[in-house]
Parts: sequence; C-alpha cells; structure tokens
Amino acid sequence: MINFSQIYEGWRNKLVPPADMKETIQQVSSERVTICNGCPFHSKHHKTPLRPDAHCTDCGCNLEAKTACLSCSCPQDKWDAVVDQNEEEQLKKQVNG
Repeated sequence: MINFSQIYEGWRNKLVPPADMKETIQQVSSERVTICNGCPFHSKHHKTPLRPDAHCTDCGCNLEAKTACLSCSCPQDKWDAVVDQNEEEQLKKQVNG
C-alpha cells in the first residue's frame, strides 16, 4: 500500500533536499536505484500501459520518490530505512522552520 506521506518526503528530498542532507539523500537514492533496477518487481519487467513511470509493482510507489525517502524501506526487504519516523519529523521541522 502506498504511504503518501513517505512519497511526499521522497519528492521533497528529490526536488528540494535539506542542504545538510543533500549528499546523503543522493548517495542513498543512487544505491537504492541500482538495487531496484535489478529487482523483478521493477515495472520495467511488467507491461503497465497506464503507468509510464518507473514504479514498484509490489507496493505501487514511484521509484524516483521512494528511493529518495529516507524513512522508507523496500517491501521486499532489499533495502532499509535510513532514519525512523521520529528522525524524519525532526528533519521536517528543520526544513519548515
């Protein structure tokens, strides 16, 4: 099931990452994308004409956002969250002021 708050976090991290987390987000996302590209649940292995984006066919998440979400984990246990929900809330407060 798609967790929209985590997908929001992923898009925020992708588009306007906190300055002090930018390198970490890029590194984590890059490592996760490599793992997802080799996964049989990657949409590139399935015909989904209604969804042209790269997404996970297990959880349904857009992979560009999901891999940039530091509090997200892979539903197939291929990668774990880097921060927990409490740490993510603290990061949100720093970004929002």
